[in-house]
Amino acid sequence: MRKMQEFIVKDNRIFVGLEDSKKTWKLCVRSEGMIVHQTSMPTKYENLRNYLTHRYPGCRVKVIYEAGFQGFWLHDLLKEDGFECIVTPPNKVVQEKDNRVKTDKIDASRLAKNLEHGDYRSCHVPDKELREDRQISRTLDQIQKDIKRTKSRIRMMLYYHGLHTDLPDETWKPSDYERLREISVGDSLKIAFDATLDLLEKLGALRNRLMKAMQRLCKKERYEKSAALKASSPGIGWLSAIRFTLEWGDMSRFANGKKMGSFSGLTSGEYSTGDTVRRGRITKQSSPRVRAWLIECAWRAIKLDPVLLHKYRQVWKHSGSKKKAIVAVARKLAVRMRIVEVRQTPYCIGVSE
Repeated sequence: MRKMQEFIVKDNRIFVGLEDSKKTWKLCVRSEGMIVHQTSMPTKYENLRNYLTHRYPGCRVKVIYEAGFQGFWLHDLLKEDGFECIVTPPNKVVQEKDNRVKTDKIDASRLAKNLEHGDYRSCHVPDKELREDRQISRTLDQIQKDIKRTKSRIRMMLYYHGLHTDLPDETWKPSDYERLREISVGDSLKIAFDATLDLLEKLGALRNRLMKAMQRLCKKERYEKSAALKASSPGIGWLSAIRFTLEWGDMSRFANGKKMGSFSGLTSGEYSTGDTVRRGRITKQSSPRVRAWLIECAWRAIKLDPVLLHKYRQVWKHSGSKKKAIVAVARKLAVRMRIVEVRQTPYCIGVSE
């Protein structure tokens, strides 16, 4: 059987579906419309490289796997060793509607079949430098969330122990948190308060460190011009500009505004058949953090650009929903940032098109 399989794939194209997990890779190999081998191996690249090189010498190897928690390092290594590699979004994998069984082996087989038939969508794979720079922005986002949670935890501790009466009800200042160190409480509660306040102080120092790193990225030759063009848009500050630059990369890869809006996940979903047309909520593709930044920037932008304000009022009047209106503005703002970068011209306030 093995000799027959080797004869089939000799000097031919082979298509490898790889199902990724923490400890094991499941592989399905197809050629000439049939499965020629299925196997599994530990998640060490040397194992995969040796398998592809020694078992299929002289063959044109093409590998596909789903984008996931392990990022794109496997893609980079495969490309360096001369293998074709496709990374596909998990939600775009074509599968049978009536399939009720899911295993890694079945998933690997499905990926290999889709790859052989050309029935797949590929992800844009950013280069290693961009991925590493982008990690600073994402870590900053995580630290900011940790700070917010820690502040909330401190307030809940105050309420739980009845110590909130002398503290401000509105937005707290850093000095308000420092005052907590002077509150007269029991030894055990004092230890708990000091530990939480120390954590908040360390998180604040980490945030400041990351913010300085983001400022340096703004001046990096690769991103400087792109970030400056985005910052010319209403509602976009330097931090949002560099964040969008790191997340989106080269915006010329979006052929038009519709593709940009679709990529941002701010276009409405649709389920239509025959004469029936149903449009629902936004698709929520891509990164939720980027959509949140866009919405936040859109609220500021409508105060600065009458064209975006008109768009907001128009959608609000038609739909009766402020949320839908600001989503429409956020989508328009993203599309306009693409135009600004592609044309290499700053944003013009008040210009409708």
